[in-house]
Amino acid sequence: MAGPAHDPSLYRERDLVPVRRALVSVSDKTDLIPLASALAAAGVEIVSTGSTASTIRDAGFSVTDVSSVTGFPESLDGRVKTLHPSVHAGLLADLRLEDHERQLGELGIEPFELVVVNLYPFVETVSSGAVGDDVVEQIDIGGPAMVRASAKNFANVAIVVSPASYPAIIAAAGNGGTTLTQRRELAARAFDHTAGYDRAVATWFAEGTIATDTELPTHLTIRAERMETLRYGENSHQRAAIYTRTGGHGIAQATQLQGKEMSYNNYVDADAALRAAFDLIKPAVAIIKHANPCGIAVAAPNALDPIASAHLRAHECDPVSAFGGVIAANRTVTLKMAENLRDIFTEVIVAPDFEPEALEVFKLKKNLRVLQLPTDWRQEPMDVRLVSGGLLLQDADRFPDDIESVAKNWELVSGERPAEAEMTNLIFAWKTCRAVKSNAIVLAQGSATVGIGMGQVNRVDSCRLAVERAGDRAKGSVVASDAFFPFADGPQVLIDAGVSAIIQPGGSVRDAEVIEAARAAGVTMFFTGERHFYH
Repeated sequence: MAGPAHDPSLYRERDLVPVRRALVSVSDKTDLIPLASALAAAGVEIVSTGSTASTIRDAGFSVTDVSSVTGFPESLDGRVKTLHPSVHAGLLADLRLEDHERQLGELGIEPFELVVVNLYPFVETVSSGAVGDDVVEQIDIGGPAMVRASAKNFANVAIVVSPASYPAIIAAAGNGGTTLTQRRELAARAFDHTAGYDRAVATWFAEGTIATDTELPTHLTIRAERMETLRYGENSHQRAAIYTRTGGHGIAQATQLQGKEMSYNNYVDADAALRAAFDLIKPAVAIIKHANPCGIAVAAPNALDPIASAHLRAHECDPVSAFGGVIAANRTVTLKMAENLRDIFTEVIVAPDFEPEALEVFKLKKNLRVLQLPTDWRQEPMDVRLVSGGLLLQDADRFPDDIESVAKNWELVSGERPAEAEMTNLIFAWKTCRAVKSNAIVLAQGSATVGIGMGQVNRVDSCRLAVERAGDRAKGSVVASDAFFPFADGPQVLIDAGVSAIIQPGGSVRDAEVIEAARAAGVTMFFTGERHFYH
């Protein structure tokens, strides 16, 4: 049903709206007290609910409980607080109309010029693993109603749904009020906020209670807010920005401790580096360039400084390509590792933490971008990729934590089962080949890469590239291939270079030829039955 029609001549102009009365009810109390302090200093009456009111009052500021406005107590465990005409008439009254102003006076209701509301943490609750009524109780009803009412009435009311907007509101409250342009922009953000919230709730109802582990969601909601506009994208003529997702815990949430601003390519490479380094359980370092590894390694046995050892071994794989690379460490970066980097040009280094002394060394490299991961960082369970007209969703390609147990079931098709040290090296090669763009070939010695062939359109060229980069180190190394060998020519390149063992998925119609080549050379070969394409 359409709303009432009004004569345009009845509307009075209203641009600057002084803030005299604010309704504040927030779940996320970030920067709430500075906001309340600024509003109080500007003489704004603050009306609030529940824990928000208590927080403001405990900080020493005057606050009016919403129950004194409605004349009705907060009830039903907080389910009913603001759903009342004394609140919503104050939000929806269009004071450009004399008739609305008259009706408010007759009803004894005062208008609001500012509403600060953020919603119950529904997405975070679902992400935490909560189920059933614990999730249902985080479905906000009064909050979205207030947000939508205020946003509809943006001609008179400024609606704020994020602490990121507080500084602008604080400035406006102390400088005459909010402008029409400002209120309209806030309204757009508010409707986007409630739309994303409603979609998350709808998705949970559709999938969260009935989906099985074998199903993918019927509806997919990806909500993100622009964190920063970047200088440009992959190339200087492309616009770019980075967005953060609600409940995110990845590279977008990392804290930059120093250095130039991050670029689009920096973020892509840093994420790829984390993917490679954190696949490994032991102290490990990955060096990435254009989303491909220049080197990956774990610490040498009995190393005095394991993470510094891992970095040196990764760097030795391809020092030329590592110039200007992006580095990820899966442990705290030590002073020794920082000193190793002193004379190596590096774009970005990202790690869970940094020794204070290491940061002092990095200060000498003022352009080096140093990123500290959030404490809750973890790899994403799903991969999403945009395609024209839609997107693709898949389970993330992950290795089981007990891969050593899994390795016992790999099919030995040639040679003898190797000793423990070489088996560990094969497992390392198999895990690191997942981080290499297909077609991928990884040569490894002592759980460090020594030669990598990546991104070729045929596997034999990847073999040649890996062997060429390894040089003399190819002799005695082990090899991992992310997919099966379609012909025996690729393995022959590796065999001629002196490799001792090969691990691959198997499954080619010419597997018998490939196995025969390995057996003729006395080379050990395993079939895993699982490939690791990475495009």
